[in-house]
Formats: sequence, structure tokens, C-alpha cells
Amino acid sequence: MPSNINVKICGVTRAQDIDASVKAGARYIGLNFFPKSPRYATLEQARALALGTAEGICKVGLVVNPTDAELDALTGTVPLDMIQLHGGETPERVAEIKQRYGLPVMKAVGVAGADDLLALDRYTQVADQLLVDTKPPKDAALPGGNGLAFDWSLIAGRRWSLPWMLAGGLNADTVAEAIRVTGARQVDLSSAVESAPGVKDAGLIQAFCDAALAD
Repeated sequence: MPSNINVKICGVTRAQDIDASVKAGARYIGLNFFPKSPRYATLEQARALALGTAEGICKVGLVVNPTDAELDALTGTVPLDMIQLHGGETPERVAEIKQRYGLPVMKAVGVAGADDLLALDRYTQVADQLLVDTKPPKDAALPGGNGLAFDWSLIAGRRWSLPWMLAGGLNADTVAEAIRVTGARQVDLSSAVESAPGVKDAGLIQAFCDAALAD
């Protein structure tokens, strides 16, 4: 198994999903704190999941336009390794959260066309990682996890001065091509490894990791 590709399985809600992800080779697991998501985890549920996660696995908390009070409660309850900001947070807000909580921050940026790439550059000075995701449709209820891909050629050959992760519509059949086209060394997915919304499938997780980590 090559060590130069990192996989993040996001929106885990059960201990067996984390176990399956770690067994398959994932390096990150994502806990979703957006109440409208079918992958939403309460603070108590997420705390138990995080405490049961193997050492060395990065536990990422996904939040959308969080208030300080919400982040105070989250970080005070759940032992996270990273905060993922998946809303309309400004670069100034990203820097503020990073300083206040002392945790690495990953900023998600939605891409639909070339104009959206400028937004990515705005966050390189304040975030610790970028999540290059598909911009959600205007009528979408969720900011991510919609199973939609963007045109990967938009970022072919582009590099940023910090680690970045590719997301948006990836699955076991497409991830190898996505990595080839974009040069991504980290990939993230949620809905494509589910048997039902919010319910991960161990076989699908294994198949995705096998495809992403293949020589």
C-alpha cells in the first residue's frame, strides 16, 4: 500500500464504520456536525466515536459557519485533531478560529468553474489544508456530500503552498482517474461508500481505498 495517498472517510456515525475505514487504510475520519445532514453526529455520539478511534488517525470535525459558542461546546466535548470549515467562512474567520482553538483548520472551497479557483488562493495564507470540493447546486440542502463531481481539468497541474484534498463525487470507479488528472495526494468522500444516507458500507469503503491506494 503506497504511503503517498491519504484517504478521508467523512460523515461516519458508527464505530464499525471507523473500524472499517481504518482497516481499509484511511488516514482521516470525518465527524459531521451540520444538523441538516443525514450524517449528523451529536456531541455525545461524536465523543464516543472519537475516543474509540485508533491512534494516528486524524479526527476531523466538519462544521458550517459555526459560532464561537458552538465551537466552544464542540472542542470542549469531542477530542478532535482538525476543524473542517465547510460554509462561507471568510479568510479572517478562518484565521480567528485557528488562533482561538489551537487546532489545524481545513477550509472547504466549492468549485464549479475557473472563477472559483481564485477563492482557493485566498485561503492559502490562513488555512492549514484546503478541501477542493464541488460547489453545491443553488437549491442544495447540503454544502457537501451531494455525490457530484466538478471538472477535474480545472485544477490539473495546479499546486498550492499547503496540503490539499480532493472531494466531490468520487467513488471506487473514478478515484484513480481523478488522482491522475488532478495530481491529488489526498482524497475525501462520504456518500459513495454508503448503503443508505448516513450508513457506511464496509465493502464499499474497502473498494474505494483499494482503488485510491493502488499502485
